[in-house]
Amino acid sequence: MATVSLAGCGATSLTEANTPPSGLASASSLASANSGQVRFRVAGHDASSVQPIVAKLALTSSSATAYKVGPQDVLDITVFKVAELSKTVQISAVGTINYPLLGEVSVAGQTAREIEQNMTKRLGAKYLQKPQVTVFIKEYNSQKVTVEGAVKKPGVFPIRGGMTLIQSIATAEGFTELSDEVVIVFRQVNGQRKALKHDIGAIRSGSKADIALQAGDVVMVGTSAIKKGWNTLMKGAPLAKLLLLL
Repeated sequence: MATVSLAGCGATSLTEANTPPSGLASASSLASANSGQVRFRVAGHDASSVQPIVAKLALTSSSATAYKVGPQDVLDITVFKVAELSKTVQISAVGTINYPLLGEVSVAGQTAREIEQNMTKRLGAKYLQKPQVTVFIKEYNSQKVTVEGAVKKPGVFPIRGGMTLIQSIATAEGFTELSDEVVIVFRQVNGQRKALKHDIGAIRSGSKADIALQAGDVVMVGTSAIKKGWNTLMKGAPLAKLLLLL
């Protein structure tokens, strides 16, 4: 039986769940918090095989953030049993929606849940008794990231309720055969453009945590000089191929 310690993560992220996550369903686990550490044991697994799973669990709890809407996002708003107030609306450039009875409603920077609570309060104050408002984000248009370089499908992609660096690479359909696993994330911080270097191989192995991307981030995947040189050699030198086969 292996014991794995994970420091620096809140105990609640692993102890709140009543059932183990997928992949650990058949294992007996024990979670306890002591001096800022979370420990658990998984029967039939050694520490090295469990560590990547631990890292993924920690990432899920730490990087998951509720999406905050902005201009051009589209919302589906439903009021239970009041068809006239069930609308699909697009957020304006100034961050508002035009809604029956309430007029201009400011929603930019709020989560769907916060919008529900605000509209429920305002509709209940003057117009309806105990209204039940549901807000669903139909289109994510305001928050996007750009993935460029040595990926199969470069482009601009919406952040749908949160996106990590690994997820952005997957959305761009993965690396090309010439890509370098060290990528650069360009980000605006306090009005200045910062470059953050990340090793995708280390993230995949679980030795380093994945990062949550922010709106406006640019992910640049570089090309490995060694891979590029080798590829050029193999294409331009048929004799080299023959020598490799001998």
